[in-house]
Amino acid sequence: MPIKDLVPEVASIIKDSNYLMAFTGAGVSVESGIPPFRGPNGLWNKYDPEVLNLDYFLENPEECWFYISEIFYDFFSDARPNKAHLVLAHLEKDGLLKSLVTQNIDNLHQQAGSLNVHEFHGNSKRLKCLKCGKFFYSNEFDFNKIPPRCDDDGEILKPDFIFFGEGIPRDAYENSFADAEKADVCIIVGSTGEVTPASFVPRTAKQNGAVIIEINPEETLFTEPVTDIHLKGTASDVLARLELELL
Repeated sequence: MPIKDLVPEVASIIKDSNYLMAFTGAGVSVESGIPPFRGPNGLWNKYDPEVLNLDYFLENPEECWFYISEIFYDFFSDARPNKAHLVLAHLEKDGLLKSLVTQNIDNLHQQAGSLNVHEFHGNSKRLKCLKCGKFFYSNEFDFNKIPPRCDDDGEILKPDFIFFGEGIPRDAYENSFADAEKADVCIIVGSTGEVTPASFVPRTAKQNGAVIIEINPEETLFTEPVTDIHLKGTASDVLARLELELL
């Protein structure tokens, strides 16, 4: 069915929802100039994923920080929220969207104004001392001088996002699945469903009776087994259409 025919139906479902949650992936931020990690244009085609392996980082922090600073603090520094981020923030402000679970680490949802955000994989804007646990903001450092170090004990800092070999933050994990269990509508935006355990969040919502609305340009691992309504298109375009219908 054409998207123009589905948008009014989805808008009605959203208006009637008691607990609407959103689950976002890399596709939300692509239009802000942030490429995904996987796929034909993914970052792992250019960089070795080993630089984000926790054990390798602990053994080779200077080498890893050279690439980390280039990927996350040079390349991504100018990224700004796009229409998709802004619409989701507006939905929360209007009381429709109760929570947002994101796989992204770029902080763009918060920059757009979203408040109740569960960062499943952490946030690149924070750095953490692995010795004393102190947190810092990335804008406090000059990444021309790496690696950054803790001003209390001189220990090398690690970005506060999940590396390979590292567990999901407990609060983000528990809050994400708690919301999935009580959601009656879940909007998937820009996630392909390839990364676990994050991909189990919408599946949990589905198992608990939620209507699953997927916004993605192409079919994903969610589409056939999980999705109830698939709005094919970019995150910004589809969410902008939905916002107009909800006005």
